[in-house]
Amino acid sequence: MTTYLSDELRAGLDAARLAGLKKASRLRVLAGEEFHKVLRLWRDGFSVEAGEGARLRGLVDLYDGSRHLYQCLIVAAEEEDGEMRYEFKRSTAVTDRAPLDYSRDPEAPAALLPRPE
Repeated sequence: MTTYLSDELRAGLDAARLAGLKKASRLRVLAGEEFHKVLRLWRDGFSVEAGEGARLRGLVDLYDGSRHLYQCLIVAAEEEDGEMRYEFKRSTAVTDRAPLDYSRDPEAPAALLPRPE
């Protein structure tokens, strides 16, 4: 038995799949001044909708809602099924403080207490 789907039906199914991915995801990527909705995220990259403007490249920021997750250097990988896939060349987790340039002693006091007088 063969399965045949008309082009209109296949396009409708792809559009419904992309709409479901967009609705379910809170992730977005900031490239320049524009935010783009991230459809899927995996260890080595992410995907956005293919027709969503210019191709992304270079340094971008990845957000989960309003929380900044990663700063990434990306390259375009391929376009497939209405999704444009990007791969990370570098992905750095964002922290709320500067990294230390020395090793902190785990037994060190958290603060100095003044001497009682």
